[in-house]
Amino acid sequence: MRLLLLLLLAALAAPAEARPRPPIIDMHMHAMAADGQGPPPARLCSPRPTFDAWDQRRPYLDQFVAMLGRCRNPLVSPMTDDALMRRSIEIMDRLNVIGVVSGTPERVDAWRQSRPERFIPALHFALQPDETIERVRQLHAEGRMQVFGEVVTQYRGIAPDDPRLEPFWAMAEELDIPVNLHIGTGPPGVIYLDSPDYRARLHSALTVEPVLVRHPRLRLYIAHAGYPMIDDLLAMLYAHPQLHVDVGVIVFTQPRPAFYRYLQRIVEAGFESRIMFGSDQMVWPEAIERGVRTIEDAPFLTRRQKRAILYDNAARFLRLTPEQIAAHHALGR
Repeated sequence: MRLLLLLLLAALAAPAEARPRPPIIDMHMHAMAADGQGPPPARLCSPRPTFDAWDQRRPYLDQFVAMLGRCRNPLVSPMTDDALMRRSIEIMDRLNVIGVVSGTPERVDAWRQSRPERFIPALHFALQPDETIERVRQLHAEGRMQVFGEVVTQYRGIAPDDPRLEPFWAMAEELDIPVNLHIGTGPPGVIYLDSPDYRARLHSALTVEPVLVRHPRLRLYIAHAGYPMIDDLLAMLYAHPQLHVDVGVIVFTQPRPAFYRYLQRIVEAGFESRIMFGSDQMVWPEAIERGVRTIEDAPFLTRRQKRAILYDNAARFLRLTPEQIAAHHALGR
């Protein structure tokens, strides 16, 4: 007993950087090109303090770009594809993050080859002509896609129950592939940027209900937690106990009080076991760290709830084995 106490005291006395870092699962990462959000370096306020009114006497794009980085400490994207990948991995190593990373199969392959133990491959999907059911099945069979998504058809004004998506939901249910579906916030004013068919009504989590009713065994999580339509989300979580959410993008972009109120509503409604961490870092690797810190600093969350959001809920949702979980913990030593 005395030896155990001495070991515990020694661990507590060790510098923070020398202590094992418990694992984090980021359920919402992207393997993007450095110019994926415009010419680098792209600046982004994190969190965004306000969303300015549009003065229609000038193009919205001009105002949008100026607004993005107008704050004291914006995120700044790397200049090259390689730098973007390397900086992302450096942060993941330091924080012990394992990421579900989506993008083109080729770019996801490149990130995985760099650090295979850090990445779970996913497929960015927009229902383009070359994204056929045969191609998606092939990628899964080859082990190049373990999560289907982020499915971003909301940007095209396509609702989840659109008949064109039905074969893909059926496939995901048949093969037991987790699905990450974009429901919720995109860039402010995105309709006037490059997505004229995007519609705010599709922020509602209620839009996915027909899909879940038809495919009750579908393992689906809503990206961005259906922000900001909290009542619709709570109704769906109550009616469909298989449904999960991630907090991608809203965890580092939305005004902090607004995000915390949203997250607290989900927790207070009893759904803490279905919230998963996601950064949606895009071209800003430091967004991973800012997102983790937002969860760790949340004053209304207990230590157990923080660990559930940062790792445990995702480990259960992904059905990780004890061996996989042990390997994730070992990465933090």
